[in-house]
Amino acid sequence: MSDLISKNPYKTRSGGCTCTVFVPYDCNNHCPFCINKKEYADTSTFSLEKIINSIKVIDSITPCCDFVFTGGEPLANLESLQRMLDVVPLTHKVYINTTFPVQPNVSADEVLSFVSSNKQKITCINISRHMHPYVEESPDELVSRIETRKRINCVLYKNYNGDDKLYDFAKRWGKYQIPIQFRYDYTETTPENLYEIDNDAVLQDLMRHFTYIGLDGCRMRNGFHFKYYIEELGLWERMTYHKTLPYSTIVEKDKEDGITYDILYDILIKQNGDFHSDWTNVPLDIEKYKKVKFEPYDLKFLYKNEKEWID
Repeated sequence: MSDLISKNPYKTRSGGCTCTVFVPYDCNNHCPFCINKKEYADTSTFSLEKIINSIKVIDSITPCCDFVFTGGEPLANLESLQRMLDVVPLTHKVYINTTFPVQPNVSADEVLSFVSSNKQKITCINISRHMHPYVEESPDELVSRIETRKRINCVLYKNYNGDDKLYDFAKRWGKYQIPIQFRYDYTETTPENLYEIDNDAVLQDLMRHFTYIGLDGCRMRNGFHFKYYIEELGLWERMTYHKTLPYSTIVEKDKEDGITYDILYDILIKQNGDFHSDWTNVPLDIEKYKKVKFEPYDLKFLYKNEKEWID
């Protein structure tokens, strides 16, 4: 994608693009697959007030879109995060991507209390945990006490060398009935390998250890769904393998009106409040987005075993 704003009109799914908000404060982590860290080296242009104004603008255009707060570390500054959450109406789903870290200036009880007080607004908290820990992790039992929906995100980064550890990692969280999303390294994803099965070594490892029950997906991303049985607990738990492209705009000609559109899946509010239409530093033309054309979301089941599916 070019750094210049495209001349094509915008199209997105019903309800609007997912809007990812980069919080204007950093984390203390150095995860090797994080492409955001360099953006936090210079915080001189960061502005909480501008971000809040930008959230209000997106709400006025698509009042039912999803918001995702990421960083950085959203939970590193609870006062600022609260101010951002306060301007997101309840018509939106809200997701928080976090390492749920051990923090010297914020106690675990403070973080849990913060989540509890916002549980009517927070749809799900996505917690990064990996086969090899890159941060000082808060205890698993503490994570289990989070009062909202929660999910463990685990990037199977590069040559993760974890085939023999996949089931143990899943069981670690399954005993708390917390679902897992194993994630393909999205910097390696292409349109050609997005739906690859036979030559995806990670997926083949997962199919050896877990019961494959379904696949859903769209132009941009997909999820291979599995279940697994924890014998000592006598219960089944869910697991998903997620693949997504490293960009979020697809250029496509509409078959009905013949117009070429930039089809937007994600838009971003950056740390300085600026709008981007993609993860690749493409500015969003906010006036053009106010005239966005909506289409049905193309996410659909591509394979589903009705007898095995877990809702």
